[in-house]
Amino acid sequence: MEEFAKIAFALFTLTAMEIVLGIDNIVFIAIITARLPLEKQASTRRLGLAAALVMRVLLLLTLKWILALDEPFFEFSHYVPMRDGALAGLHGWLVSHEEVNGISWRDMILLVGGLFLIGKSVFEIHEKMQGHGHESHGGGKPVSVTSVLIQIAILDIVFSLDSVITAVGMADKLWVMVVAVMIAVGVMMIFAESVSKFVEQNPTLKMLALSFLILIGVMLVAEGSGTHMNKGYIYFAMVFALVVEMLNMRLRNRAKLLREAVRT
Repeated sequence: MEEFAKIAFALFTLTAMEIVLGIDNIVFIAIITARLPLEKQASTRRLGLAAALVMRVLLLLTLKWILALDEPFFEFSHYVPMRDGALAGLHGWLVSHEEVNGISWRDMILLVGGLFLIGKSVFEIHEKMQGHGHESHGGGKPVSVTSVLIQIAILDIVFSLDSVITAVGMADKLWVMVVAVMIAVGVMMIFAESVSKFVEQNPTLKMLALSFLILIGVMLVAEGSGTHMNKGYIYFAMVFALVVEMLNMRLRNRAKLLREAVRT
C-alpha cells in the first residue's frame, strides 16, 4: 500500500509538472499556427502536440543517452595555460566552475533552442507592431503546414529535453514517467484549441504571451551558458503578469459595455 501511494503521488506530481512545463509549448504552437488558414490550424496543432508526445517518449526510452548529454565534450580550461601568471587565475576559476567551463550537447540544444525562441518571438512582435495580420485572410505572409511543423519540431526538441530531464529527477520508474507524459500531452491536446482561440482573440494577451516566450528563451540561453535560473520565480512572474492582464481585460470589457449603454 505504501509503494502504491508513493507511485500515485509521483505520478500526480510529475503529471502536474509536465503540464506546467507544457504551457509554453501550447502558447508557441498557438501563435505559430495562427499564420495558417483556419481549416488547417486545429489539425496542425494536434500534429505538433503528437510530435511532442512522440519526442518525449522516445527520449524517455533512451535515458542513458539523455544522461550522457550532460557530459561536457569541450572544456575551456584545457586551452588556458595553468602556469601562465596572467591566466593561471582564470584557469583555476574555470576548473572550480564546471557549469561554465564545460560545454555539453544539452547546453548546445538549450542555447540554439533559446536563441530560436527569442528570434521567432521578436519577429512575431515586429509583425504585430507593423500591423501585418496572421490570418489567411489578413494579408500576412503565407506559410505552409510543413514549415510550421518544422518550427514546432525544433522547439519540441528543446521543451521535450527539459521535460524529460525533469521527469528523470522526479521519478525512478520509467513507466511512471511515460504515463505522466502521456496524460500531460493529452490534457494539452484537450485545451490547445480553447487556449489558441483565447490568445488569438485578445491581441494584448498575445503580445504578453510572446513576451513570455522571449523570457523563456532568455532562460534557456542562460541555462545553456551555465547560469542556473530559478524557474519558480520566472513562472511566478508570468502568472502575476497574466493575472494583471486578465484584470485589465475585464476592466476594458466593462468600460466597453458602459460606452454602449450610454449610446443607447
